[in-house]
Amino acid sequence: MSLVCLTDFEALARQRLSKTSWDFIEGGADEGITRDDNIAAFKRFRLRPRYLRDVSEVDTRTTIQGEEISAPICIAPTGFHRIAWPDGEMSTARAAQATSTCYITSTYASCTLEDIVATAPRGLRWFQLYVQTDWELNKQLIQRAESLGFKALVITVDVPVHGKRRNDIRNQMDLKMNLMLKDLQSPEEKKFIPDMQLSSINSSFCWNHLSWFQRITQLPIILKGILTKEDAELAVKHKVQGIIVSNHGGRQLDESPASIDALMEVVTAIKGKIEVYLDGGVRTGNDVLKTLALGAKCVFLGRPILWGLACKGERGVEEVLNILKTEFHTSMALAGCRSVAEINRDLIQLSRL
Repeated sequence: MSLVCLTDFEALARQRLSKTSWDFIEGGADEGITRDDNIAAFKRFRLRPRYLRDVSEVDTRTTIQGEEISAPICIAPTGFHRIAWPDGEMSTARAAQATSTCYITSTYASCTLEDIVATAPRGLRWFQLYVQTDWELNKQLIQRAESLGFKALVITVDVPVHGKRRNDIRNQMDLKMNLMLKDLQSPEEKKFIPDMQLSSINSSFCWNHLSWFQRITQLPIILKGILTKEDAELAVKHKVQGIIVSNHGGRQLDESPASIDALMEVVTAIKGKIEVYLDGGVRTGNDVLKTLALGAKCVFLGRPILWGLACKGERGVEEVLNILKTEFHTSMALAGCRSVAEINRDLIQLSRL
């Protein structure tokens, strides 16, 4: 079967993965309303194309935090990539390097940070942190990532406690103790032991702690999980360098806004003072174009990357990224945009449907 769009990868990945692994990757919190709305919400917007423009050359390149990427399409932090493919995050990192994009490596990566860097030494990487109750461990993780050449610290803010994911409970899934050991795809990988014992997620983490992070690292700090203008304004006040508008793929607080809906509120609040990005529900080149038209610098892909891994490993991730980049290039040309800088709010409208 030819894989021509991201949903083709989704269908094949579902066939390839065990039920437990598929449920973990696809699962949303509670009823899955926000997870599903992340995708549906994009269809509530329509594009306003401009014609009779010379689009014989279209440039998809842009920058994030001063670093050039080939297109505004990057890789979001997701954990345990060895669930989908034996080389796990090493395959993901190589694909990101090959496609000249940014890869946010998760705290819960199933490969060591050192191995990820060694396998793709020229790649642009940011490090995502779940703030732990052990502050010394937080410091060690951040300084380790900084010493390895990661270019930004992405702090996830929407997990003071874990959302209720019903299928994981039904499957009695415990990633740390069970899934990593029984679901890996080769005898060698079944011996895998996670690189670092983590403490529990810190439920007391709050705005006042950001100054502590700013004291211990020179990395730009990006807050992942902002959904409201109030928190966006606080992010600016606390002098962070970026925001990822995200609802954790619908895996935390169900019935929170779809990411694309929250984006407008956040962009309006920050008034261009810091960079804004988005993850959640991006499946087509039109989705990328709409996100940029509403003011984001780039999108980050979560589940589609794991679909690519499950289907073809490193090559599958490359194909997912390149399909979306090609679709975005086509969308730009059809909308009359010759560069990312020409994408603006005039390009989009809310549908009356």
